[in-house]
Amino acid sequence: QVQLVESGGGLVQAGGSLRLSCAASGSISSINTMDWFRQAPGKQRELVAQVTGIGTTYYADSVKGRFTISRDNAKNTMYLQMNSLKPEDTAVYYCHALVVRTSQTSSSSYWGQGTRVTVSS
Repeated sequence: QVQLVESGGGLVQAGGSLRLSCAASGSISSINTMDWFRQAPGKQRELVAQVTGIGTTYYADSVKGRFTISRDNAKNTMYLQMNSLKPEDTAVYYCHALVVRTSQTSSSSYWGQGTRVTVSS
C-alpha cells in the first residue's frame, strides 16, 4: 500500500509564510505527477500547484508569485512554500500523487488526509 502524509499546516497572520510537506511511503516504484489541492469551507476542492516527474510546474493564478512547489525524488517528498499568505488562502490542503507501485506498470491515484491552513487578517 501507499500512504501520503502531509505536515506543516497551522495558523499564520496575513503576510506570513508556511511550508507544507507531503511524504509518500510504501511499495513505491516511481511517482509521476504530484499536486497540492485545497478546499475552503463551502467550496469545491481546487488545484493549487503541480509538479511533474521531470520538474515541470503549474500554478493556479491565485497563487502565482507567492507559492513555490518542489519535490525531492530521493525522499519521495513534495513541498509547498507559501509566502505572502492571504485570508483567502485559508483551507484544508491536500497532497495528491500518481504512484506506480512495485510490480505494477500503471499509476494509481493517492490522496493524503489533509492539513489545515488558517490565515488570519
